Formats: sequence, C-alpha cells, structure tokens
Amino acid sequence: MDIDFLEYKLTGLNKINIVLGKNGCGKSTLLTQLESHLLAEVDYFIKYVTPERAGTLIYEPQVERNIESNDKWLSSDRRKNQTVNFKQQSISQYRKLQLFYYQELDKNMTQRKDEQHTFDKIILGKINSLLENIEVRPSAIGIEAYKKGTDEKIPIEKISRGESELISLAIECLSFSREAKIGINNILLLDEPDVHLHPDLQYRLGKFLKTIVEETDIKIILATHSTAFIGAFTDFDYATFGIMKAEQKDINFKNINTVYKRILPVFGAHPLSNIFNKNPILLIEGEDDLRVWQQAIRTSEGFLKIYPVDIDGIDNFAEYETGVLEIINSIYDTPVAYSLRDRDEILEDIVDILPLIRFRLNCRAAENLFLTDEVLESLGTNWITFVGVLEKWIENRVDHPRHKEMIEFKDSGYDRRQFNLKKIRNILVGETGTNKPWEVAIGQVLGRLAKGELNKDFNDFKISSFLGEKLANELIK
Repeated sequence: MDIDFLEYKLTGLNKINIVLGKNGCGKSTLLTQLESHLLAEVDYFIKYVTPERAGTLIYEPQVERNIESNDKWLSSDRRKNQTVNFKQQSISQYRKLQLFYYQELDKNMTQRKDEQHTFDKIILGKINSLLENIEVRPSAIGIEAYKKGTDEKIPIEKISRGESELISLAIECLSFSREAKIGINNILLLDEPDVHLHPDLQYRLGKFLKTIVEETDIKIILATHSTAFIGAFTDFDYATFGIMKAEQKDINFKNINTVYKRILPVFGAHPLSNIFNKNPILLIEGEDDLRVWQQAIRTSEGFLKIYPVDIDGIDNFAEYETGVLEIINSIYDTPVAYSLRDRDEILEDIVDILPLIRFRLNCRAAENLFLTDEVLESLGTNWITFVGVLEKWIENRVDHPRHKEMIEFKDSGYDRRQFNLKKIRNILVGETGTNKPWEVAIGQVLGRLAKGELNKDFNDFKISSFLGEKLANELIK
C-alpha cells in the first residue's frame, strides 16, 4: 500500500509500519498532517494518538460531552503537543467501547450464549494481558484498578505511569478497531506509543498491537526512536519500518529482514538512555570472533565497552554496515559504530564510512592472536620454547592427518602473523598444555589489556601489534 499526500510519499506500507527517526526530524508532523489530510477522504477512517498523553484514567462528563457534540473535537485536541486530559478522553473511549460491544452482542445470539464471550474476557482480558501487577475491572462510570488476582482496590491515581500508559493505549487501539469500517482503509496513527514505557512493557505493547491487526482490518503507522520497540516486531511478517531524517518527505517502508532482526535489538532501550553510545556495536565475521570478544568483555570487567555481533561471514559485511549506518544516523546525534575484518591476504587498510569506524586485523585472522607473546605467556610458555615443542611434534607425528599443514607452517618460518592456522589451531592449543579454548585464552588477554594490567606494546609479536594500532587504540583505551 502507498499513500501520496501533500509533499509526502509513503511506499510499501503493510499492517504495522514503523517510522524511525530522531527527535525533531518531523515524525509527529508527518502523522498529524496525514491525519488532517485523510480525515476528509471517504476511503479512509483515521485516528491520531498524540505522544504526550497526560491526565488521569477517570470519567469526566464534560470531556464526553465535547466528544459527542463535535465529531472533530477529539482529533483537533490531539493535534496539540500536550493533551492535558488525554486519559480522561480514553475513558470516554472505553465507555464507547462498552456500548459497541453490547450492541454487537444484541445482534449475535451465538455470542450471547457463549460463556467465554464476555466483555471481561474479550475486551478487558486484552487490556489486562498488558499489565503485570494490576488488573482493571468495570465500574459504573469507567474502570477500577485492583492488585492482580485479589480484591484489593488501588486508587486509579496511584497506579504507575507505565501501567496508566498501557491501559490508555490499549483502550484507544481497541476502540479504533471496533469502529473500523468495512471496505475502506482504517489507519491508526500512534505517535511514540513507547515514550513512557520500560523496554519490557514496550515488548508487551508490540505483542498487543500484532494481535489487534491480525484480528481486525486495521493498519497502524507508528513513530518511534526506540529500537527496542521495533524489536518486538522482528518476528511479524506484516511489519515494516522506514527511516526518517530531517526534511525528508519520501519514506520507503521495508520488511525487517535478517540483518535488521539481528542488529536492532543491540541498540537496547530508548536512545535517550545513552546505552548505545556507551557500548557501540562491533560487527565481526563469525562465531569464533564473537567468542573472543565476549570473553574479552567479561574479563575487562566493564573497561571494554562494545557490543559484538556475528554477521555470519565476510560476504555479509556490506549489508550489515549499511543497516547499522541507516539506524544510528536516524536515532543518535553523535553516533559511532565499529566493524572488524580479518586481514587474510589483503595488504591495504580499510577506509572508514563515518560514523562507522572500520578495522582490519594486523594479522591473518583471530586465531593468529593465540601465538602472540602475551597469550603464550599467559599459558606458561614462550615462543622459543613453543617452537621446540612444535618441532618435536612434527618429528614424532608423521602419521597425523594434519602433518602436512604443520610442515607448511614450519616451512613458512613459523609465520605466526600471516600463516593460515585454521586447520592446525587445535593442535597448537593442545601443545601448549592448556585446556582452555583458544578463543578464551585470547579473550582473557584482551580483557587484561583493556583493564590496563598489560601494557600496549606494538613490537612485532605483541598482541597490540597483531591487532593493529588503529584497533588497539580505539577500542582498548
């Protein structure tokens, strides 16, 4: 589905459509102008939910009278940046929701006889599924809150901000879905529905929205700068997202593919928490590298601040780097991200694509770090002694299936920096006498380097030299 209006063009829309962008990029303007434009279109039924949802979940007769007497009053009031009685409006929507339900029940004898088809189970059950500590029940004029599973009443004004937000948003969504019209486009516009919610509650809200669009004929366009919230939709085939920058009018919505499914959760909670900027993503080639850097992070005890992500092979770097750049440029003011490739047989260094800083190891691959002076020393040996051990192995293990590769290693002059060790790395580990996996041994030394227990030394066979000055100085500070 595509929508063209004013100067905007939205393409590739599906059931749930997420606009991702920084504060001030124009997300709210997009949604409010979309609502204003489509309100008069007969082929659309549309509703806008503002990001600032103030008020209390109580019934106010004047709010309800305003809604009933003027069908444009609600949408007009919600285009303001601050809707002071939003939650009172939600309670009026709840009362209307009750009316819709009982009108439908009057017309359907089968549902009237179904003990499972009650207002408490069909409507309130969905609202209460969002709540962990409380539940809501109907009152004569609205709702009442109780401690979950008990008859202990809780004053509405005493429930938490997050719980109040979820109740209000659930009512708004359920009310819209009940009012949806057959044969036209029913579009619910949610402006930063996650803004006052902890990531766990964001996930619950995402699951709730998926249920709503699966059960009814509505579409949702929501604006956010929370990648954690988007993460709630990574398993939903009918979810798309589009990235919006300042002054941007054309937004192409695309499916959340494998790349985005893997990198979106990395960025954590709401970006204003600054979690990402403290622990930037590090794209790495494979599972071996992931185990190395995860061990390094654990050993560093907080000094090494990165979030490594395995991209399943060098061929995927371009796609992952493009995805990371799209996301961080759309939600952070001063973003940074990293990617790390093996050196293999490539001589030239790699160029940054700021704010993505790209590294290439100064040795063939991660396993070559195992033969650096510091790692060997951590295992109770040194290079001269270890070469003697390897010479004896070559002399005594001529029947070993990897003897040929060990001879090639010897013929290279035991080139510990550039020889391809993949086929013989387990032999090398075993000959040191350790029972540690090679990834753990390397990671522990990297962690100690990050903590400052080891000095950075760029002489030939030191681990800092194998990492390369750029990598060692940027990540290990």
